[in-house]
Amino acid sequence: MFPLVGIIMGSKSDLPVMQAAADVLQQFDVPFEITIVSAHRTPLRMVEYAQNAYNRGIKVIIAGAGGAAHLPGMTASLTALPVIGVPVKSSNSIDGWDSLLSILQMPNGVPVATVALNAAKNAGLLAVQILAAHNAELYQKLLNYKSEQANTVLQQANELLNSGNTANK
Repeated sequence: MFPLVGIIMGSKSDLPVMQAAADVLQQFDVPFEITIVSAHRTPLRMVEYAQNAYNRGIKVIIAGAGGAAHLPGMTASLTALPVIGVPVKSSNSIDGWDSLLSILQMPNGVPVATVALNAAKNAGLLAVQILAAHNAELYQKLLNYKSEQANTVLQQANELLNSGNTANK
């Protein structure tokens, strides 16, 4: 099956963060590809990737980058596909603020959905939600996932209540 989601990152050092998006897509059985595309070191590769993604069947692009983090925005400028930016706190970043602001502060006309710092898991979930808007089976999987999350919270609340660790005794 052809990939529906493209996960790209500026360098291999971003992989530990970006792997969380891949893990989510695997959990939901969404085919994806993952590769390194540097906006600064391989700009022609970035242009080729962004401009050809739609014709290859990609429906959503998740782009993670640290430091100056131009990859998500530049990718979004080259395609009409939805792009989800993941700011990565890298070794050369200013606590991730530079990455976050680079992705978040896109000019009008070039939208990039932006998740929290290092939140590639949320980027994966957002990609699944975008795809699920036109896929009933995937939509049901998301409903089940949200139900499981709610059940986990309720179970933890009950465990806390039953342990006697409550403020109002």
